Amino acid sequence: MNEIKNIETSVKSVFEINPKQLKHFSKFEKLLSELEKKELTQDVVFKINHEVEKVNTIRVARKENPVLLKKANERILKSLREDLKIVPKNYYTNLWLALGISSFGIPLGVVFGLSLNNMAFLGMGIPIGMALGIAIGKSLDNKAFQEGKSLNLEI
Repeated sequence: MNEIKNIETSVKSVFEINPKQLKHFSKFEKLLSELEKKELTQDVVFKINHEVEKVNTIRVARKENPVLLKKANERILKSLREDLKIVPKNYYTNLWLALGISSFGIPLGVVFGLSLNNMAFLGMGIPIGMALGIAIGKSLDNKAFQEGKSLNLEI
């Protein structure tokens, strides 16, 4: 198994100049430290190392540095999710919260509104859909945790 490359120390000094940028850098570092605990395929390790190399090219403090870090973070998480089904903590809960509101809550609200002849009851479905979405998401998060497919960090 290939190892994930480290971030150069000179890059960290660039981010220590600005506390907001250091926050983004710390998230990126934490993601890499969590990934070292997981068994990853060579393809995924190659993608992660490619993103680390991009981050290591940062030499000067600029406004766009946090954006570069955030995009690198997102690309790593996307490849983990697609290739290995590894997700951050509460990923499915956050995803299904929105899906529950849109796919269950709003249609239920319309049904309530139409059946009671008062569209003011449209909002009643939203908390029901939210609760259903959270329940589904929590069960999927628990399943991912039990299978060892979750990272110990929230995004």
